[in-house]
Amino acid sequence: MKFLSFRFEDKLLYGVKVKREEAAWNIVRIHKELIPNEQVPATLLEGIQSGMELQETVRKCIRAAEESDHVSRYKVKFDDLVWEAPVPCTPKNVMCIGKNYRDHVLEMGSEKDIPDELVVFTKASTSITGDNALIPSYEELTDQLDYEGELAIVIGKRGKNIPEKQAIDYVFGYTIVNDITARDLQSRHKQFFIGKSLDETCPMGPFLVSKDEIPHPHKLSIVTKVNDEIRQDGNTSDMIFSIEKIISTLSKGMTLEPGDVIATGTPAGVGKGFNPPKFLKKGDQIKVSVQGIGTLTNEIGE
Repeated sequence: MKFLSFRFEDKLLYGVKVKREEAAWNIVRIHKELIPNEQVPATLLEGIQSGMELQETVRKCIRAAEESDHVSRYKVKFDDLVWEAPVPCTPKNVMCIGKNYRDHVLEMGSEKDIPDELVVFTKASTSITGDNALIPSYEELTDQLDYEGELAIVIGKRGKNIPEKQAIDYVFGYTIVNDITARDLQSRHKQFFIGKSLDETCPMGPFLVSKDEIPHPHKLSIVTKVNDEIRQDGNTSDMIFSIEKIISTLSKGMTLEPGDVIATGTPAGVGKGFNPPKFLKKGDQIKVSVQGIGTLTNEIGE
């Protein structure tokens, strides 16, 4: 299923994409009007966190809508909604893996910088925004705003000290993250956090796709375009550390919770990697496409 969170009629809602339509099923409205006696989560995060069989619950809602006399009442056209990140506020900061693609390591440094262990940093949860959102230019703070298109994991159940062989059992699904970064702030402060955590610099979405629809997450193309120019053209098969390794390592001594988001790293082709660099500026449009998920689109605003 392709889940999404969105605003419609001034309410934060969630649903799933209607098959063969550019629309979403409004799960909250279906529940309220058609199956009020059923226990249905109020938000997508609540659904992930509840431990309920969310997909079966959603299927029941969709069946009720399809059998009703007013099917269209329970759909919201994409043109009529405001996209939110699938998980608008994560239980922790967004966890990110750096230097997870060899070619990206080389464009930013040299062979000696290829890591033996995970490089981990976080983006503040206040940096999260959705598809089609404007990203502030932060011209007063940086002139080196950069993009990083990434596959992201969304954790589906609580776990600690997770063995690699069991790691996929803890995945709810996958989404897209654009790790917008102020490179000069990142360098100036010697740590990644400030340069990675400016408000609205973690676009996420448009969909959260359940893991059953992406059986081979290590075989997905990742393409990032800036103003329709292809900048990044990679594949998750090139990751240095696998999804299983990432989840297992992060869970050693730290509890992973439902709704946690982990960005798995970016391929070569970031703005800083060009000579001269190609940093973002006002009016630039960035599109990150991941096979099986969709395209996350944002623009640099004022």
